[in-house]
Amino acid sequence: MSGAPVIRLARSDDLAAVEALIVEAYSPYVARIGKKPGPMFDDYAALIADGRLYVAEDRAGIAGLVVLSQRDDKALLDNVAVANRVRGTGLGKTLIAHAEALALDAGFAEIILYTQEKMSENRAIYSYLGYRETYRVTEKGLDRVYFSKMLHP
Repeated sequence: MSGAPVIRLARSDDLAAVEALIVEAYSPYVARIGKKPGPMFDDYAALIADGRLYVAEDRAGIAGLVVLSQRDDKALLDNVAVANRVRGTGLGKTLIAHAEALALDAGFAEIILYTQEKMSENRAIYSYLGYRETYRVTEKGLDRVYFSKMLHP
């Protein structure tokens, strides 16, 4: 495998690496939020089995992931996470672009996502990538900020 990560549909044998990546990516937010973020409770075996989880793999293993779901008539970018060793390389943006392309190919005109209100750096990235804040809500005991982006071919 070359140095650049390859994005592919996750397989069942990726589960341990995916779960380890989630712990690595989201644990730093526990103290800031005061509880575990939502992605730390997701059933990654089910997401893999449903064909909704994509991984970015490089020579060192799973470097990132993205989960794409559907909510009503919109695509939902449900989760994006990258390993500490690749932070700042643009892999997160690449994974988001991959999810947007998949959503567009599936016929969606809009993609939505949400993040924790206290994850200000995520909110800034999403705005930079063309997402606009649509509303804020408390769900499952978590203060979330929703974003939306219209998709164009």
